[in-house]
Amino acid sequence: MGEAIDAQSVVYVIDDDISMREGLKNLLRSVGLRVETFAAASDFLGKKLPDAAICLVVDVRLPGLSGLDCQAELAKANIDVPIIFITGHGDIAMTVKAMKAGAVEFLAKPFRDQDLLDAVKLALEKNAATRNSREMSAGVRLLYETLTPREQEVIALVTTGLMNKQVAAEMGVSEITVKVHRGNAMRKMKAGSLADLVRMADMLGIRRRQA
Repeated sequence: MGEAIDAQSVVYVIDDDISMREGLKNLLRSVGLRVETFAAASDFLGKKLPDAAICLVVDVRLPGLSGLDCQAELAKANIDVPIIFITGHGDIAMTVKAMKAGAVEFLAKPFRDQDLLDAVKLALEKNAATRNSREMSAGVRLLYETLTPREQEVIALVTTGLMNKQVAAEMGVSEITVKVHRGNAMRKMKAGSLADLVRMADMLGIRRRQA
C-alpha cells in the first residue's frame, strides 16, 4: 500500500448497510489494513483515535448524523482525519461541499474496488505526512526554546536574509556579538546551514518580514 503507511494504520468505515460494511472490511483487510466499522457516525465520534495514520470511509447518508455532519464535527473538534465519502445518492452540490471541506475523494456506488483502495492509500499517506510534519515541528520547537532571547532575536532577523552587519545595526550590538549568537543558535538548533535555519524558522513562523 506504500512506504508511508505502516502496520499500525487504521481505516474506519461508517455505513448503516451491514453488507456494505462487511464488504469494505474484507476488501481493506485483504490488502493488510486494520479496519474498524461503525453503523452510525455518533459511534465513531465517541471513539478514542490511535497514535497512528488513519482515514475514514463514510457514507454520505446515514441515520442520525450524516457523513457531511460527521466531517463538520471532526473539523469543529480540530481532529484531522482524511475522509473518503461513498454514496448511492450523490449529486454535484454534495460533492463540491465535501471536497471544499477537505475530503480526499467522493465515490458513487457502485465503485471499483481499486478506486477505493487508491483513495484509502492516498488518505493514509496524507495523514502520515501531516503527522510527521507535526512531530518535526514539535521537535524544532523544543530546540528553539533552548535559545536565549537574544539568540531567538538573531534567528528571526538572519533568516530574512539580512547580513550580520545589518542584524547588528537592527539590534544595536556589535557584528561579533551577532556572529556569536548566530553560531550558538545554529548549534543548538542542529542546523547545518542557513537554509536549514530558514526552513526551521518557517516551520515555527518566527521569520520577521523585511522592511
